[in-house]
Formats: sequence, C-alpha cells, structure tokens
Amino acid sequence: MVVGDKRRWAAALRRLDEVFLRRVMKVWRTAIAKLPESPCEDAITKALVTELANDRKARQQFFCDYQFVPIKWGPAGEVVEDRYIDMAVIVGNDRRTYIAYECKKLNVPHSDGSRRSQAAGYVGDDGMMRFVTEKYAKNLPIGCMIGYIMDGDIGFAYARIKAAMTSRQPALGLKGKPSDVPPVGEAHHFVTKHSCNDRWMEIRHALLPFITGGTTTATAGCSRNGPA
Repeated sequence: MVVGDKRRWAAALRRLDEVFLRRVMKVWRTAIAKLPESPCEDAITKALVTELANDRKARQQFFCDYQFVPIKWGPAGEVVEDRYIDMAVIVGNDRRTYIAYECKKLNVPHSDGSRRSQAAGYVGDDGMMRFVTEKYAKNLPIGCMIGYIMDGDIGFAYARIKAAMTSRQPALGLKGKPSDVPPVGEAHHFVTKHSCNDRWMEIRHALLPFITGGTTTATAGCSRNGPA
C-alpha cells in the first residue's frame, strides 16, 4: 500500500512503468526468439522475466519478480499469502508496494487460418477485473496489463479490447474512453481509468507483437506453481 499523497505515488509509478516497458522492448525479441511457435502465457512471461534478469541495465533500474505473491496480514498479525500475479516490479524493497502486470495472449491463430481474439478474457474476471475488484494492487493507484499479440495485428487486438470493455463498462467502472499514450518501441500503449469501490484506479496497457523464431507448434511448459 502507499503512504502519503497518492497523486505523487501515481506519478512515480507511471514513470517506473515507462522505464520498465523500455527495458521490456529492448529484450523482447531476444526473449521470444527462444520460444516455440505457440507458447502459453506463462512461458512467454517467464522468458521475458528471465531476459530482464540477464539485462544489466534492467537490474540497475528495477527488480521484476515472476509469479509475484503479495503478502497481507491476518487478524492476529500473521503473514498471509495472497493470489500470485504474473509479474510485478517491486518498489523500494517493500513487497506491499508494487506495479502488478497481468499478461494475456490475444489474436491466437488457429490451424485453419482463423484467429481467436480472446479480448473477453483480457477484460474479464481473470484480466482487468482483477484490478477493479482489488484482487490485485489493492489500495494502489496503478495496475498494468500486457497483451501478447500472437499474430502481430495490434490494430485488430486493440479494436476488440475496446469493444469488450464497452460491453462490460459498468462492471469495469470504466470512465471515458481509453487514452492512447506514446508508444514504447513496437508496443502500443494506452490507459484506462476506473472507479474501484470508493477510489479511482488507472490501468496501463501495453500490446506487444509476438514474433517467434521457433519452428515447432509444440506448447511450452505452462505449469503454475503459485497459490491458487
């Protein structure tokens, strides 16, 4: 949780998100070149976090944790593990303050040449709604989504995400339309504002084109070891 002026905290977290995304895009092609053609979300995220850990400048700028488990305190002051997050950037060595990144595959190609948008899952209960319901980033002003665009068609993915958000606007507490912000390398970057219970929250989105160097359609290992 944040202590003090949340507006100042939000500005600091936005700057850190920009720093993080710049390093992500520096290692992105290297990370996905090592993957098979059709990896699962966890395999992509794990490869990305591994490349960030191997990047000296990234290590100097932030600490990114794969399948991050935030902690909270129970009624007797005991430590309680919460649901894990795909990845998170920890702020100031304090596990209570972090930028959460929920990662989703979009535009998934089928063998018959069609594709599955999966935008409904991106905005749904296992996507953006995790921030709105405060399963993730509770009492924090910023949360982030990353979309892995499996066919590279960012325009199509963005259009479908916007349509899916419109269909769930009341549940999302969505205020206004998405606001585009300057792209970071190949990544399309936009922001949405939400009313979460009695507070406002900003969700920052990055859509990354997936370009694989793999030659097989086998699915990489996708076991999840964090708390359910």
